[in-house]
Amino acid sequence: MHLRFRKYQGTGNDFVMIDNRDGLVKLTPDQIIHICDRKFGIGSDGVILLQRAEGVDFEMNFYNPDASQSFCGNGSRCVVLFAHDLGLVNNSGTFRAIDGIHEFSLNDDSIAIHMKDIEGISMDGDAYVINTGSPHYISYMRELDQLDILPEARKVRYHEKYKPGGINVNYIEEHGDGIQMRTYERGVEDETLSCGTGVTAAALSFAYRNPGRKSVNVTTRGGSLMVTYTQHDPERFSNIWLSGPAEFVFSGEINL
Repeated sequence: MHLRFRKYQGTGNDFVMIDNRDGLVKLTPDQIIHICDRKFGIGSDGVILLQRAEGVDFEMNFYNPDASQSFCGNGSRCVVLFAHDLGLVNNSGTFRAIDGIHEFSLNDDSIAIHMKDIEGISMDGDAYVINTGSPHYISYMRELDQLDILPEARKVRYHEKYKPGGINVNYIEEHGDGIQMRTYERGVEDETLSCGTGVTAAALSFAYRNPGRKSVNVTTRGGSLMVTYTQHDPERFSNIWLSGPAEFVFSGEINL
């Protein structure tokens, strides 16, 4: 199979985009794994097929590097820019993802997506567990930059209580008026430079600890993102928007 693709990144989360409006591209798990491989393929944190769908501007079909599927916050922001570059959308609209329909807005230097409402926050000891389209474990700590994240995160990601699907693992340090974070993503099975659903979960955990705010700035290793929201009580949030930069990286072709 001969494929044309474009690559985009949002705060260091990079994605291979494929225009599948004709519905002809059917990728096998092995092909997805190959595309994401940074040594033998293109290299990315995921593959996104942009597809036609009724009632929305487009549908995003997202695959992790292990070929599993989930919702992806930064991938959503990047696919909005991809759709805009293809001439499919203007500065606002809607798209369908695995967890339902999302609104989006696109400005000169920022792309924002409307996240699903949060109706509750669970605790695992001192850590927070929040599902923002993907499940996230959030632990607060000091000296975040010194953390040896892989062995620590894998203890949580593969813990019996989070089977069968596992969980994304985030470590947070309060920093001034916002937070810094590092993320281990399931499906990638490594630390990534950023994670949109993780950023959203981390911001809401910070809001839970610091009620009365309307926004949280989150600094990841790949850049900064903003989460705005309406907090109804400590555990319930609506009107959640994730916003930040995204950009086109390069285009190419690959034979599979």
